[in-house]
Amino acid sequence: MFLTIPGVRFVQLILYSRHPLSKGSTMSTVITGASGHLGRLVVDQLLATGTPPAQIVATGRDCGKLADLGQNGVTVRCADFANPGTLDEAFAGAEAMVLVSTTTVGERFDNARNAIDAAARAGVSRIVYTSIVNASTARMTLADEHRRTEDYLRDSGAEFVILRNGWYLENYTDQLPMIIQYRALLGSAHDGLVSAASRRDYADAAAAVLTQDGHLGATYELGGTPFTLTELAATISDVLGTRIAYQDMPVADYTSVLITAGLPPEMAAAVADADAGLARGELFTASDDLVNLIGRPATTAHEAVQNAATIEESR
Repeated sequence: MFLTIPGVRFVQLILYSRHPLSKGSTMSTVITGASGHLGRLVVDQLLATGTPPAQIVATGRDCGKLADLGQNGVTVRCADFANPGTLDEAFAGAEAMVLVSTTTVGERFDNARNAIDAAARAGVSRIVYTSIVNASTARMTLADEHRRTEDYLRDSGAEFVILRNGWYLENYTDQLPMIIQYRALLGSAHDGLVSAASRRDYADAAAAVLTQDGHLGATYELGGTPFTLTELAATISDVLGTRIAYQDMPVADYTSVLITAGLPPEMAAAVADADAGLARGELFTASDDLVNLIGRPATTAHEAVQNAATIEESR
C-alpha cells in the first residue's frame, strides 16, 4: 500500500525570483523534489506553459530519475536536504527553487529550515511554500511541522507566498487495487468532509504563482470539491459497477491496518491521525483559491477514480 500525502511523503517548497517567469526572462528557478510526483508536475507545467528549459533547475536525491529532463535542456542537480552542503551547490546561482523533505517523521521541519537557510545563502529573496490546508488551526500531527515552517519562513525576511494544499485525490486512488480486493474503503474519518484535488491541480497552482504577478504575501487555502468517505465509496462503486462500502473504524484499529498493509508505524500513525483530523473538519475548505489560481475546475473525485480505474484495467 502506498500513500502520498502532504508532509508525509514530502514537504514541498517553491522558491522563485524577484519577477515572474516569462519567455523573455533570463532567471533560473530551482524545483527541488523534481524526482517526486508533485515536483515533477510543477516542472512539467512550467515547461508546458512556455518557461524555457534553460530557466529551470530540477533537483532531487535520485538524479537518475531526472535524466530525461536533462536531455531536454533542464539543468539537473542532486540535493539531499539532510546535508545542507549539497543544497548550497544545488541552489548556487539560482533565483528560484522546490524543496522536498524526507519522509522520516520529526525531520520534515529541519529539512525545510535547511532549505530556507540555503535559499538565503544563495540570494533567493522570494519563497512560495506548499503547506497543508488549515495549517494555522489544524490539530493533526502533519499540520504541526507545516505551521512551524510557515512561521520560520515569515520570520526569515524573505518575501513569500504560502500555498496550503489540501489532500491529494491520489491518496485514495492509489489504494484502488486494495479497495477492489476487499470491496471496502477503510478510514477513521466518520462523516467529515475532505476537500481533495489532484497533484496536477496543486502543481498547476504552484506554476501559476511562479509565473504571475500579484501573489506576494498571500496565503491560499487550496482544495477541490468536498466529499465524505461514504460518498467516495459510492463514487468508486458507480465507476467500478461493484458495491464498495466505507468502513469506519477507531484510529488505533486503522493504524494497525495501515501497518499490516506495509506502512512504517510512525507513518501509519500520522495517516490515521490525519483521518481523525478529517473527521474534525481539518481537511475541509470552502475556499475557491485553487480554481481561481488554475483558471479551471479542480479535478473531481469521479474523474480521479475513473482515470485510476482505466489505468488499473490496462495492467
